[in-house]
Amino acid sequence: MRKYIILFFSALLFLFACKWGSTPPGILKPDDMVKVMVAVHLVDGSISIINAPNGDSLYKFGAGRYQAMFKSMHTDSAQFRKSLQYYTKHPDQFETMYEQIVKILQAKDDSVNKPPPLPKTKNALPKK
Repeated sequence: MRKYIILFFSALLFLFACKWGSTPPGILKPDDMVKVMVAVHLVDGSISIINAPNGDSLYKFGAGRYQAMFKSMHTDSAQFRKSLQYYTKHPDQFETMYEQIVKILQAKDDSVNKPPPLPKTKNALPKK
């Protein structure tokens, strides 16, 4: 009986020692990764509208934008690449993150492309 109690508490200790849902060191947390991915998509979109004569110009314009974006997000391209590799190996987390990314980007698109509200004017017809 004593063996079973020791085994039970050992297994319990082992299970609680593991952090469920935590990311390894050097990997962006899911919320931070969502923010960085939104910013990456926005930079991708801004680069795609540049009317550059060749691919080298796109690289020239794009590299600085990505560096500035990573700096503003307090990360770098190496950590982003490592995080992206980690999350592509965990598709359930990545899918959940992408649902959030799509919602954020859709909200940004809707706020830019929605028609302006109609002015609230009084009836132009005179009263009788």
